[in-house]
Amino acid sequence: MRNGIIMGALALALAGGAIARPQPPAAPGQAQPAQKTRRPKSKEEGQAVNAMLQAATPDARIAAAEDFVVKFPQSDFKALAYFAEAQGYQEKNDYDHLVVSGEQALESDPDDSTKVEDQLLLARAIALKTAEFDLDREEKLTKVEKYAGGAMDMLKTMSKPYPALPDAQWEAAKAELTAQGHEALGLDQMVRKDYEKAIAEFKAASDAIKGSEPSYAVRLAGAYDGAGKYDDALAVCDKLLAVPNLPPAVKRAAEAERARATKLKSSAPAAAKP
Repeated sequence: MRNGIIMGALALALAGGAIARPQPPAAPGQAQPAQKTRRPKSKEEGQAVNAMLQAATPDARIAAAEDFVVKFPQSDFKALAYFAEAQGYQEKNDYDHLVVSGEQALESDPDDSTKVEDQLLLARAIALKTAEFDLDREEKLTKVEKYAGGAMDMLKTMSKPYPALPDAQWEAAKAELTAQGHEALGLDQMVRKDYEKAIAEFKAASDAIKGSEPSYAVRLAGAYDGAGKYDDALAVCDKLLAVPNLPPAVKRAAEAERARATKLKSSAPAAAKP
């Protein structure tokens, strides 16, 4: 359900309904504050939101988002526009522009759901683009941990982003978003070469969604390889490769990780073999 909350909010906006902006829980003994609402302020603004939602390609989404923030700089949907732009750059594998747009979204008064998903998008992207010997490694990994940890903390108490969302879908969305946070932290620990922590994070990611995202298993196998637990890596890969109708990209990655584990195991000193 990646980014489903955001797209659902946009769909409601197009229907002309006011969307409740979740408020933080009230302090003990205090009344829950009234929810703020956001809605297109004009027909033209609604049409511009629609252009972002209906964009068929990453370039079209980016162009629609850029057009939106120029024409409607005070819009309640400005953060959503920057987030949509960041998504477009993610699809284009344009890391630098993704980070710029994602951080602009965070600076534009995002509602809770936008902030959560944007932080997770940034955390994963930054973690994937950080290498062991980068001069700014610590600065980037600190951001990963801040964004992923902040998003998961928000999810613990976050209310539904809009009332029409069924409870079951909201719980599934929170589980998927939590899994993304654990994945980002696992990637962070892989860069740090703390493989035991990476193993724990990738397990937590998979457990959060009951194993429904096979790419987390591939990452877990990689963490086992890093920790020298080659038999565990092979077991994860074998279990994954036995799944019918595995997506081709995941299957290729699992096969490559299995081959890597086999090679590492065969070349490891006898005393180091499990």
